[in-house]
Amino acid sequence: MKPVPPSSLDAQLYGLGTLVQLLKRARHAASAEELAFVMVNETHALLPYRQAALWQRDARGAGRVVAVSGAATVERNAPFLLWLQRAFAGLDDGTGARHVDASHLEGALGEAWAEWLPAHGLLVPLGRDGQPPLGALLLAREQPWSDGDRHLLQELTDGYGLAWANFRAGRRRSLLKLWRSRGGLIRLALAACVVAAMFLPITLSALAPAEVVALRPTIVRAPLEGVVDRFEVQPNQPVKEGQLLLVLDPRAIENKLDVAGKALAVAEAEYRQAAQSAVFEDKSRALLSVLKGRAEQRRADVVYNQSLLDRIKVTATRGGIVLFDDPNAWIGRPVAIGERLIEIADPAQAELEIWLPVADAITLKDGAEVDFFLNVSPDAPLRAHLRQASYEATQSPGGLLGYRLKATLADGTKLPRIGLKGTAKVYGERVTLFYYLLRRPLAATRQFVGL
Repeated sequence: MKPVPPSSLDAQLYGLGTLVQLLKRARHAASAEELAFVMVNETHALLPYRQAALWQRDARGAGRVVAVSGAATVERNAPFLLWLQRAFAGLDDGTGARHVDASHLEGALGEAWAEWLPAHGLLVPLGRDGQPPLGALLLAREQPWSDGDRHLLQELTDGYGLAWANFRAGRRRSLLKLWRSRGGLIRLALAACVVAAMFLPITLSALAPAEVVALRPTIVRAPLEGVVDRFEVQPNQPVKEGQLLLVLDPRAIENKLDVAGKALAVAEAEYRQAAQSAVFEDKSRALLSVLKGRAEQRRADVVYNQSLLDRIKVTATRGGIVLFDDPNAWIGRPVAIGERLIEIADPAQAELEIWLPVADAITLKDGAEVDFFLNVSPDAPLRAHLRQASYEATQSPGGLLGYRLKATLADGTKLPRIGLKGTAKVYGERVTLFYYLLRRPLAATRQFVGL
């Protein structure tokens, strides 16, 4: 037998020692991440290469890259990683260790090999014998791989595969053991209770600003065009039927009445003069009817302006309390005929006016329950029932786009003062707790994605 040169023997002993050391490192790895680091980085001590990558197989032709040589973490969206995952999926054919290069990939995937990897690759599946591979280890370098390199790497990756399979199986066993333990059963029971609670029926509700308003108030409107001169009552003051409320400025009407009176005097004088001349002149007799009509017109103007002067005093048409803004804001303000000036309401008749925002709109039925929380006494809600709801959304006096709701306070409820504000809770239909909690997020998601 021909003796082996000492240098070659030393190299073989060094390689064997390195192989044993790497297998020991694989067996003693504390985690799957540490094992993956050993596979892609420390394997270089046995077989030199420029790049290495570890691929975890999820299904035939599908998986993900879990480690790359020279990198502490894997950036999932990096172009190299995206190409590498597609390349592993294309090379996953179930065969053993083999040489791979750009010719083993189709189309643009193979054309991009030279951009990302050296020319010669060595792909070794990882896993236990007789079972589907857990993944694959790819080594790439500029020099071709020999059959000796392939066999040596196969021995090493057999140990890698066993260690990796132990981690995968250990993880599954630990999870199963956790769920079978007493604490795991408690967690499972709690999770089941939470899932079951999501199907509990609950009444859908929404919160909206509300105000106590008068029920069927009497509206006092401006009887004619003019300027508000003074108010004879104060806001929220009780009044009786026929009581003077306000007075419009009479000066403009008085001036018109004065002009109309003078015009009437002139017309009557012309008519009398024509009547006297008609005895002797035919021409005056012909103008007599014209002058008489003109005088009657001037008299009608006087009567009309006199009636306007009588209407500048606005009185109450019913008893109650008067509701309006600050009187000082009205004095000197011009008003048009029919313009709303004052409300007269019965303090014993009140209802709720609710502005439900569009974003919180829910399905409501007539007679739906309403809880009203006054700002002055939020601890004592008042019960009410929905009387009407607007068909479309409008803008409230406060600038809120929503639906106007009217609710009648329940019988026996002590009526709050008109004008008090608070928050109303309106109850809708019965839904599951899951829908109740996720209604707003689902609506926002739908608007965001446009489905």
